[in-house]
Amino acid sequence: MTQIQDAQKNKITKEMKIVARNEKISLSQLKKKVAEGLVVIPANKRHKNLKPIGIGSGLRIKINANIGTSPIKSDLKQELEKLKVALEAGADTIMDLSTSKNADELRKKIIENCNVPLGTVLIYQVVIEAGGIENMDIDSYLRVFEKQAKDGVDFVTCHAGVTRGALPLIKKRLMKCVSRGGSFLLAWMKYHQKENFLYENFDEILKIAKDYDVTLSLGDGLRPGCLADATDKAQIQELKILGELAQRAKEKGVQVMIEGPGHIPLNEIERNVELEKKYCKNAPFYVLGPLPTDIATGYDHISCAIGGAIASWKGADFLCYVTPREHIGLPDINDVREGVIVTKIAAHIGDIARGNKEAILRDYKMTKAREKVNWEEMLKYVIDPKKFIELRREECKKNPRLKKAKYCSMCGPFCVFSSI
Repeated sequence: MTQIQDAQKNKITKEMKIVARNEKISLSQLKKKVAEGLVVIPANKRHKNLKPIGIGSGLRIKINANIGTSPIKSDLKQELEKLKVALEAGADTIMDLSTSKNADELRKKIIENCNVPLGTVLIYQVVIEAGGIENMDIDSYLRVFEKQAKDGVDFVTCHAGVTRGALPLIKKRLMKCVSRGGSFLLAWMKYHQKENFLYENFDEILKIAKDYDVTLSLGDGLRPGCLADATDKAQIQELKILGELAQRAKEKGVQVMIEGPGHIPLNEIERNVELEKKYCKNAPFYVLGPLPTDIATGYDHISCAIGGAIASWKGADFLCYVTPREHIGLPDINDVREGVIVTKIAAHIGDIARGNKEAILRDYKMTKAREKVNWEEMLKYVIDPKKFIELRREECKKNPRLKKAKYCSMCGPFCVFSSI
């Protein structure tokens, strides 16, 4: 039985108990949301030592960190270090996006060391094992899916919504397709002159997902890669198809969430969230950013955090981080940490805007600590304790008096809290 099936049969799972306790929500409320597909609990039956989380309506906004190798750079030791850093910084989930030939070895080692839900993009490994895009088929896809599900992968991106109907719609785009998975399938359809084999064989994919309780993350293969292509016909057509596929998944007892854009102007973010909730019947919304500008290269993690805060406020449930190296290259360990922290800030801002009591209380406690200039107390509530400690040490090293002072080096004895 899957989480959604148990919930629909009025059964409470151990994962539901943990999520309800951590989210401070009643079990009956959570069970109802899971049953209706408003919340997912990605928890593969084979993932050992997993700390389950909930993603969706009424819960804290979660964040994902991507790690993984490229064909140019493959280093298991570094990826495990990235995993460690991402978890320490507070990532709620991890996605292994490896595209090197040793993907199986990497994934197994990552799962062994990952106690949060782990996701993958199946089609990356399918292309590698098939020996090229044109050689893919449903059998090769299902083989990889079964293998990853047995290893304990908790959620997978599935680009079943990219159909032949999209081919004429992307012709007017400046950037035809920026999703690797989406581009693979568009190329496959053009080469074979056939419909997307994932779309045509979606029920076969659902069978494996149900067997292991793998949550499907329906991928936005046609997400806009620049502001000029935002919220266009291709994107919306795919979103509508994803809504239909999500309904089929839920009817088959499979948990499902929807992936979203992408590069979106700030003034269109709310509309994009509303469209997902409308067409996908309020399924959990997982967004990459969104990035509200195309020119923040080197600072795309900050752009992402701005867009993510707005999206969270307006109803997005799950944020995928972006690192400073987005659009440039493979992120290193420091990039991963930076990406997690700024995305956690965005999620926290969104939680406050949505009235999350725990988030609001945390800020209130920080205010009380600041008012007393209590550095030790402030440390309890900051999002990045490591950075806080580093900066304090630097300040105190420059001026030892600051270690015990009730002020910092900005105002010194003219500190507002010591003056009043």
